[in-house]
Amino acid sequence: MSEDPEDDVLPIEFGPVSSDEYRPAPPTPVMIEAVRRLRELTDDTAPRLGLSRRAFLRSSCGTAAALFVLAACHSESRHAQGRAPGGTFTVPRAATTDPEHATAVLGGDEFVFDVQTHLLEFDAATADAEGADFARAFPYASCGASDWRDCFGIDHWFREVFVRSDTRMAVISAVPLLESPNPLSIEVMERARQAAKDVCGDDRRVFLHGQVNPNVGELPTSTDHMRAVAATHPIAAWKVYTHVPAGRGWWLDDHESGAVQCGHAFLDAVREIGPKIVCVHKGFGSGSRFSSPEDIGPAAKANPDIIFVVYHSGYDGPDDDDPEHGINRLIASVDKAGIGPNGNVYAELGSTWFNAMRDPTQAAHVLGKLLRRFGEDRVLWGTDSIWYGSPQPQIEALRAFQISNELQDKNGYPELTESLRRKVFGANAARLYGVTAPEKCPVDQHALAELRAALPPPFVPGRV
Repeated sequence: MSEDPEDDVLPIEFGPVSSDEYRPAPPTPVMIEAVRRLRELTDDTAPRLGLSRRAFLRSSCGTAAALFVLAACHSESRHAQGRAPGGTFTVPRAATTDPEHATAVLGGDEFVFDVQTHLLEFDAATADAEGADFARAFPYASCGASDWRDCFGIDHWFREVFVRSDTRMAVISAVPLLESPNPLSIEVMERARQAAKDVCGDDRRVFLHGQVNPNVGELPTSTDHMRAVAATHPIAAWKVYTHVPAGRGWWLDDHESGAVQCGHAFLDAVREIGPKIVCVHKGFGSGSRFSSPEDIGPAAKANPDIIFVVYHSGYDGPDDDDPEHGINRLIASVDKAGIGPNGNVYAELGSTWFNAMRDPTQAAHVLGKLLRRFGEDRVLWGTDSIWYGSPQPQIEALRAFQISNELQDKNGYPELTESLRRKVFGANAARLYGVTAPEKCPVDQHALAELRAALPPPFVPGRV
């Protein structure tokens, strides 16, 4: 094994991974064995291909190798327990050594619209922003920059999302930082949108969310803020967190008298100001009960003219049959409210797919349940990039993933056809936001160099 830690950076993070939003799951025996086999395969294959370990692991063959060993280890573990795997990555052994074969398996020409990306542009004023340290726990904080904060800037976000992945459109979604100045303020979002326009040569790449915190301060002030932001920026949707800050939890339907009562007023403001799309974080919430999606069904039923995009789909850990756990809570909420498939509730996959894909059977249940219950037109692709680096491995993993015939027959889960994948990857989001698919960004290297030169200097601790 190489002594250079850079040479052991795997194409897929097997875990554990977390942030302040959720605790890491301990690595399973399957993950540990998959990592061991991947390193063994790398040591054997890289020299035969004339590549360094690093080059192999960063290649399409490296990603194919990671998915190949994960599928094999998972299958062996399930069979040892007398159970069949519920999902798998259909990656043949040949794809781990043949670049053309790997590209054929993992490549694709789908329109990819990532509806959940983030960045943090730090400067002297925001370097020590309260709460921004949550990003330090994510894998991309180890991007190699002299200071971890630089890993999450506009230049890294653009490179990882638009250059190193097949993503063609992206939403910059707000994060739960309440102080000012904010390293992901609406002004920072606008600079990122302009950067993408300059480098790609058009303004059809990036969409912005307006951050709203109706549970903080006075409601009229929050509504005035929404009007001002909508009047001065091309807001595509509103982003809220019902569990932040601690001690100020609220519900979209105001069903709990002891919680902050602002849900109805917020939705009335959305209806008045527009756009009538609410993206709400549900799931991953460090145990806060206000991150539960129990309010989604009632709110959607009472507001049929507003679209609710449930970020993370309520996922908070391995899927099981407990109706009070994970995405089952979301399904139970819409069932109880009588919201049918293809209604005004969308399920989003950011961080959910990243976590679930390490366990193919779990991934099969997550995708299967969401597609079956909400409809194949109501599941949206999101990756939570750049917290995990380039979204490309997540894209390639979904391309290679399939739900078993057994679970399709037993649970009514759909087959992941090419047509269905295209809907999830981008067609559904394009319809939601009323856009058409552009070509992949033709990166203008001169404009990219100008972008980097125009950015504020990177933060250096202790610098005035």
